[in-house]
Amino acid sequence: MFKGVLSVGVRKGVVFVKFGKLTEVNVRELWEHEQYHFSNWLAKEENIEMLNDILGLTLVDINKEVYVGSYRCDLVAVDETTGIKVIIENQLESSNHDHLGKIITYASGLDAKVVVWIVTNAREEHRSAIEWLNNNIDKEINFF
Repeated sequence: MFKGVLSVGVRKGVVFVKFGKLTEVNVRELWEHEQYHFSNWLAKEENIEMLNDILGLTLVDINKEVYVGSYRCDLVAVDETTGIKVIIENQLESSNHDHLGKIITYASGLDAKVVVWIVTNAREEHRSAIEWLNNNIDKEINFF
């Protein structure tokens, strides 16, 4: 993740924009805890709208920490256009097998048709597993 400085001003009727240097930061500096900080931030309407733009969805009815047995899925939503259930699992670190298993468990337990796994770094073996799932299971189910 990158952060930087941007200043905007008006001088003699002319708008000027000055960009500072972008610096890479650890996402944990911005969102210390996934559940309490990142999930709450992502669930805000303006942030869900950005995710909608990226995924081509219209997510509504956002629910946080939805139980699937004794486990909890970070966010569950409905695509307003299609009515399908969407799950979002946040992992503010590199992908791992534990979370890969979680997204499959949550998808099956909640009968989700779209699975969004947000990670800071998708390891190649997990990226390959997601691609394999998309290519080999029901075409109505999509993993991102």
